[in-house]
Amino acid sequence: MQTSMIAAIYKNFLGHAPDWYKKTIIAFLIVNPFIFMVDPYIAGWTLVIQFIFTLAMALKCYPLQPGGLLLIEAMFIGMTTPGHMMHEIEVNLEVLLLLVFMVAGIYFMKDLLMYLFTKLVIKVRNKLILSLSFIFASAFLSAFLDALTVVAVIISVGLGFYSIYHKVASGKEFHSDHDHTSDDELGSHDLEDFRAFLRNLMMHSAVGTALGGVMTMVGEPQNLIIADKAGWDFVEFFIRMAPVTLPVFVFGLLTTIVLEKTGTFSYGAKLPTAVRQILVDYNDHMDKGRSKRETAKLVVQALIGLWLIVGLATHMASVGLIGLSVIVLATSMSGVIEEHALGKAFEEALPFAALLCVFFGVVAVIIDQGLFQPVIHWVLSFEGETQMVMFYLANGVLSMVSDNVFVGSVYITEVTAALQAGQITRDQYDMLAVAINTGTNLPSVATPNGQAAFLFLLTSAIAPLLRLSYGRMVMMALPYTIVLTIVGLVATYIGLADATQWLYDMHLIEHHSVTEAGAQVVGH
Repeated sequence: MQTSMIAAIYKNFLGHAPDWYKKTIIAFLIVNPFIFMVDPYIAGWTLVIQFIFTLAMALKCYPLQPGGLLLIEAMFIGMTTPGHMMHEIEVNLEVLLLLVFMVAGIYFMKDLLMYLFTKLVIKVRNKLILSLSFIFASAFLSAFLDALTVVAVIISVGLGFYSIYHKVASGKEFHSDHDHTSDDELGSHDLEDFRAFLRNLMMHSAVGTALGGVMTMVGEPQNLIIADKAGWDFVEFFIRMAPVTLPVFVFGLLTTIVLEKTGTFSYGAKLPTAVRQILVDYNDHMDKGRSKRETAKLVVQALIGLWLIVGLATHMASVGLIGLSVIVLATSMSGVIEEHALGKAFEEALPFAALLCVFFGVVAVIIDQGLFQPVIHWVLSFEGETQMVMFYLANGVLSMVSDNVFVGSVYITEVTAALQAGQITRDQYDMLAVAINTGTNLPSVATPNGQAAFLFLLTSAIAPLLRLSYGRMVMMALPYTIVLTIVGLVATYIGLADATQWLYDMHLIEHHSVTEAGAQVVGH
């Protein structure tokens, strides 16, 4: 029976995505113009919810295509303009350059990362100690690198482990070519246990990036924006955040201990003995077969890693440009000089970079339709500690459904305007900046929407291999979300004002003038 042209177009539309999903996206595209004609504000929130839906269904269909279609339609009906979307992309160019170049740079350091993390997994037999090692390492790295970079490292390592086991379990040699996405030749029991084990480490690490990323001005893009507005340097930023971030870090580690001990929320999975043996054999095989040139590569990659941390900690250049320098140094010192060999490094980052551009288009809709304006005006109506708590909560709630970079930059811009209009004092402004930073970074671990690092993990090549869906990520992040949000809230309400005053008294920080705030307007 011959297929009609309309049926063929429908079958091609979103490929092998489920039929119900295709019909849902088509329904969204049909109703949105009518909702916009009735009430643009409701249409704006409808689009945001629809975009979140496409993110939630990332394993059914990559969000770029359905999300992009919704955004293109939104532009045609007048929700925002291409010019505004371009402005949002320009404002966030550092984030995009970071994603493209830093993630690719990490690809060329994977030999060193596999070497270090294989040793860690083999030597540390206690799952609890291993989990704490992963979360602590992720937190430490995220204080100096952007969380996206750290998640790229962890994904690279997890993918390496998974492909090694999959290859051997399929009867191949370590050096053989192999498709690790096909499970036809494998017994399922060890594979499922190994998946659960890797899911645990991935989620611990992702949360670790939030714990470390909140502490320093280079940890997250919105931290840079907040520090720039407030006129703080690296050390002052860390000290001002410490009354909230240090208690949160301790309780984050305690949460890891409880989850691994109790085995709740899908944690507590052990590394199967057969898999451990394969990794041990792989480690021995690599150690015995390592040539002088390969050892030299590891040494050079370690030195480049040192440059990476020093360059970012001292903010010698834009994060993306440091990532570009890593690519140049790592490839030139490893003999990677063919164009096609370079291209592989960008495969992981570029689809996500495109998705992030669509996300910035949705941000332009949020701004043009004033979706957050009522919340911002309501929060500014409070005073004292209550105002700090309300800023923390409002940032947290909005960061769960929208990108925390956007939420943080919108709020700090509004608060800077309030300071310059004489509505708040400079000291009050500084404490509100702490509440905004911690509010955007901590509760946003609830969903992949809030943190770009979580979204990157969800849409990466490893997520479908480990059966790490949107729902499973939200469920596994839930205990961390509850603990980090509550501890951050209590620290903001009870300790922040007194601790900040003590820091002034000890001359660890100094009072700033109103004119120092918002010298440069970033973005929104």
